[in-house]
Amino acid sequence: MGMLREVPGTVRLLALGAFLNGVVSFTFVYLFVYLTGPRGLSVAQAGVISGIGGIGLVAGNFTGGWFGDRYGHRRMLLAGACASGAALVALPVLPVAALCAVLPLAQYASGVVRAANAALVAVSVPEGGRRQSFALTRFAANGGFAVGPPLGALIAARFSYDWLFLADGLGTLLFAAYVARILPARGPARTGPARDPHAPGLWRELRARPAVLVLLAAIVCVDLVYRQQYSTLPVFLADHGHGTQFYGWLIAVNGGVILCLELPAAHALRNRSPLGIVGVGLLLVGLGYAVLIPGAGVLFAVAMMVSLTLGEILYKTPATAYVADQAPGHAQGRFQSLYAGASISGQVLAPPLGGALYAGAPALLWPLCAVLAGGAGVAVLAAGRLREPGRPPRAAGPGRGAGTGGPVGHGGPVGHGGPVGSGGPVGSGGDTGIGGEAAPGGDVWAGSPVRRGPDAGTGSPERAPAG
Repeated sequence: MGMLREVPGTVRLLALGAFLNGVVSFTFVYLFVYLTGPRGLSVAQAGVISGIGGIGLVAGNFTGGWFGDRYGHRRMLLAGACASGAALVALPVLPVAALCAVLPLAQYASGVVRAANAALVAVSVPEGGRRQSFALTRFAANGGFAVGPPLGALIAARFSYDWLFLADGLGTLLFAAYVARILPARGPARTGPARDPHAPGLWRELRARPAVLVLLAAIVCVDLVYRQQYSTLPVFLADHGHGTQFYGWLIAVNGGVILCLELPAAHALRNRSPLGIVGVGLLLVGLGYAVLIPGAGVLFAVAMMVSLTLGEILYKTPATAYVADQAPGHAQGRFQSLYAGASISGQVLAPPLGGALYAGAPALLWPLCAVLAGGAGVAVLAAGRLREPGRPPRAAGPGRGAGTGGPVGHGGPVGHGGPVGSGGPVGSGGDTGIGGEAAPGGDVWAGSPVRRGPDAGTGSPERAPAG
């Protein structure tokens, strides 16, 4: 495929790792059944433990990139995978009281892995080519997750639920070994990356990019809506006479459409305005839930899922890539963490809020979901007109691009993502290269030192995602 040839080899290897990790990531699909079954907990107790674990996952997504900017994204991915794998291996032999601490730890570490993996993809690809790379990583993770739950069911049925945690933990540890192998920390990469005391803080960088702030708020709103398909939708369908098997087929429609269309869509739309694509995607999510307002017939439900899935394809990959393209080099991990946390926030918010609304006023749920997602889409479309202060124009000619960065190279100011030399994108002191430690301040990948300034335009990447 032509698209795959455009994706750097490192990203392809990371995508393979995401697939393998997705295959063994079946523990939390069966967590509730495990807690109420073999562990003998009540539904309320299992709900509390599962909820605490979900908070840990969101917290890991929000903070993983912060640690990555300080200590290196590769190191954080390895640390998170090792911590998560070790906790899962030990979990079957732990007493119930210890689950309240170990499960959130495992989920937190998984969130760190997710944020670090996204940052590694971002620093491995130059600005303008990240959409295809994120799409490939999402495609691989979704493919792995399509295999994982059925495999987990076979393991639980043939052996026991304890073996699920053991297999998941060992698989995660093997994933860490695989990442250590494909991304060796070679060359003079620093173990403690230097921090520029004069670099702007995160809030200042975000205020300089108002469209990013609008996008993050929109993603929180739409994720709350999007994840109703996993909480209130099956209850709604059951209340209208549809069984679990029908709901399972609807979820299969979602996975099948994503696997068939996400990569081609990312390739076909790679030159289109990202915020325009994201805005349309959010509108499609809202349209999907609006379809359920008249009723819950089979055609309505299938049309809802198709619209929701097409919206997901249009908004998730371009939004991730847009945040990476907007991020300054010294804060790439933090930008990715903000997006990763926003994009999974619905996992904690959707069940209680949607469930409470459905219990109190079921007729309002789908109209409110449609309005929230539609409003988020309109806001993102409007944000596309916002001017990014200090951001260089797309075509700055063959010379040095002007931007927000400080003096670099031979004295010519090189901006965030601005064209330099013969057009190779160079970041504002960000991570560069393929294959080694992804840390800020010019870490070295594959033993090749990072060059800055007008002579660095050789196509070297400037910076490193199942949602």
